[in-house]
Parts: sequence; C-alpha cells; structure tokens
Amino acid sequence: VCDTTMTTLKFPGGVRAHVYVSWLNPFKEQKLTVVGSHGMIVFDDTRPWREKLLLFREYLTWNGGQVPTPNKAVGRLVELPEAEPLREECAHFLDCCSARRLPRTDGAEGLRVLQVLAAAQQSLDADGEVVLPGRSVPKPVPTAYYVHPTAIVDAGAELGEGTKIWHFAHISGGARIGRKCIFGQNTFVADGVQIGSNVKVQNNVAIYTGTTIEDDVFLGPSCVLTNVTNPRSQVNRHSLYEPTVIRRGATVGANATIVCGVTLGRYCFISAGALVAKDVPDYALMVGVPARQKGWMSRHGHRLTPGTDGGLRCPESGLTYREAAPGVLRCVELSEDAPIPAELAVGKRTYDDFKQGSGRTSGAIP
Repeated sequence: VCDTTMTTLKFPGGVRAHVYVSWLNPFKEQKLTVVGSHGMIVFDDTRPWREKLLLFREYLTWNGGQVPTPNKAVGRLVELPEAEPLREECAHFLDCCSARRLPRTDGAEGLRVLQVLAAAQQSLDADGEVVLPGRSVPKPVPTAYYVHPTAIVDAGAELGEGTKIWHFAHISGGARIGRKCIFGQNTFVADGVQIGSNVKVQNNVAIYTGTTIEDDVFLGPSCVLTNVTNPRSQVNRHSLYEPTVIRRGATVGANATIVCGVTLGRYCFISAGALVAKDVPDYALMVGVPARQKGWMSRHGHRLTPGTDGGLRCPESGLTYREAAPGVLRCVELSEDAPIPAELAVGKRTYDDFKQGSGRTSGAIP
C-alpha cells in the first residue's frame, strides 16, 4: 500500500479532477472541492452538519483577462437537510426497486467506478503512465540485458543477453553487441561497430565506426582506438574510415593507443601505454612506443618461457605452445577457436605468485 497517491482524472470537454490520498497526514481530512467558472464549492465531511458545505463566489480575479489572481473570499454556508447518507442511499434503492425504475447509480455506473479504480491501480503500477478505464496497460517486456538509468542506448542498437551497460555510457543505433559483455562508465560505441560476446570494455573507452571486436576481448581503461590515420577537421573522411580488427581473446592495456587500419591477433597482449601502428601476431606481447614484440603471452596472460621439451608452457594452465612457423604461435592442446575449459576459467592465484616462481601449475592439462 502506498503512503501517498495523487490521481488525475481527465474528462471529455477538458474537465479535470485530482484525488489526493495520504495515510501520513496527521490531520483527518475528507474534502471534496468543485471548481467552476463562476464559483467554487467545498464539502468538508469532518465539519458539523450545518458547516459541511461552503460556496465561494468571485474567488478569482483575471488581471488583463489573462492572469488569474486568487481572492481571499469568505465562503457562504449552504444549508443541507440533515440525514444519514447511507440510509438515504438504501431508501432510494428500495424505492427504485418498488417503482421498477433505474436508480441514480445503477450497476453500469458501479462498473464504471470499478474501471476507474482499476485504471488508477494500473497507472500506479506503471509508474504514472496514462491509462484509459477499461483498457489494460501492456506489461513491459523484461529485457535480457541491463542498461543503467544514466546510460543511453539509441534505437536500432542490438544488445545480447546478459550484457550490462553502466553509468553514462552511449551505445549508438546500428551497433551490434553480443552476449555477456560489460561496458564501464563513460564508454562509447559508434554506429556500425560489431562486438562479439564476453567482451569487457573498461571506463573511458570510445569504439568508433570501422572497428570489429571478436569474442573475449578486454579493453583496458582509457585505451584509445581511432578510425582515420590522418584526421583533419577541415577534411571530411567519413567514407574513408580505416578498419580495425581486434581478434578473439586479445587484451589492450590501460592508456594504450591502437592506430587504425591494423589487426590485433588472437590472444595478443598490448601492454599499458603502448602505441600499436602495425598488425600484431597471435599471442604476441607488445611493449613500448612504438610497440615492439617482447615475447609471447599465454591465454591466461602469462609471459611464456621455453620448457625442457622446447615448447612454451603456461605456468597457470599448464597448456603448451609451439611455433607452427616462424612468428606463428599455436596452442598444442586447444584450438585457438575453442573456449578455455571450465576448470581453467577461474583464476586461483595472483600474478605475483607466478612471478615468484613456485614451479607449480594450477589445474594443468596432462
């Protein structure tokens, strides 16, 4: 039960009624006020019988015929025959039954009252939406994704199930976003951008037209993506956007810059602050300005070092990697298109633990 409600009723001809109900009011009030063009009448059911009905004349003055100014008028008492309302209603009903004529308020009128009450309840449940008596409000279809109230998702954007759009984000119409993605505060996705599933975009990242992002990509806070190599304010190059492709599982570190027209390979790792201006191989670790390859990274984000068998072994997963050709690294146990097994998808030790070199693996595949 709501503590306070305000119900607005609109009738044909422009007549309006307002019903205010409050359980919190410390004073008992039961008033009906009718405002007309030539006066106002107030019925106060809490007053003694002879003072229940007051008529106010000239309660408004129209200055210049346009500005209404209320007057402190004194109401005139209107005499009413003293009678118990419920008794009068019952007597009228019995008289109509005896004379076989319609009462002032028949069954049809009772139905209309119930329809108004039902419409008021539907409007209350719909957070104040306008409801016509006798018509139901369509129940909102629950969305399969979440959009924070401060975020903007333009019409035409497609969001996958389980995706979350957080504070002050803006998703443009025409953007296509997959399942279980997360877009942090102050992120932007332009028209025509295609993003896969399970993509995590941290705060203050803008993804511009011409960008394609595959599944499982991580974009760190404030990293920069572009779509024109030589931008000039005076030269319109909207038809010349250069495509950027970020392939499955890639990580772009905080404050890194990706110059447009490149492809970041699967599971590559762009370190924080790096500047990438050329294609990056799968699993490559890129560091510096301009970015240069400084080794290989595993799917779990660990720098790979050679093992005794000549392969590169991830200290966390136990997965082995080998070069299939010079500069082309592949995982031995898993295809690059296969997901990480469920038993390896949850981290159990910190990065520093592995840097200290315990030599043990967690959940290694034999």
